[in-house]
Amino acid sequence: MSERAFLPVQIAVLTVSDTRSFADDRSGALLVERLESAGHRLAARELVRDDPGAIRAQLAAWIQDEHVQVVLVTGGTGITARDGTPEALAPLVSKPIPGFGELFRWLSYEEIGTSTIQSRAEAALCERTLVFLLPGSTGACRTAWDRILASQLDIRHKPCNFVELFERL
Repeated sequence: MSERAFLPVQIAVLTVSDTRSFADDRSGALLVERLESAGHRLAARELVRDDPGAIRAQLAAWIQDEHVQVVLVTGGTGITARDGTPEALAPLVSKPIPGFGELFRWLSYEEIGTSTIQSRAEAALCERTLVFLLPGSTGACRTAWDRILASQLDIRHKPCNFVELFERL
């Protein structure tokens, strides 16, 4: 049996921050570099303030966009008063994917120890779009992409991956 051919995924990147701009958004830039290096396509890139209404509006627009299959969000997943990305996503969730956050924190523990408990990284299926919420640090985005997303967004990854499910979502 022959190996499957690589299938590029349309991925949007959203940075949530009150202080960053595109000029100094290293986490968003890292995600763009990683996904493009892997052969995927950047469908869109935006930066919004840490405001649940603005976050939800951008996510809702991309969820409705048939050209966006995956959304990567960096920022707003901590526990401070301004961190509201998980709350912004919650009304849009069709099916939560709890294993992503669990695996992310387990892998992150190897790097930052118990500080990983402050992360509210999570993932969900929103209609037919996969949404991954990542912490705002470059290290966290690197861990999420290199150790989870790179393989799960590659149809050649066995025994299973998210890409092979797109037709059935």
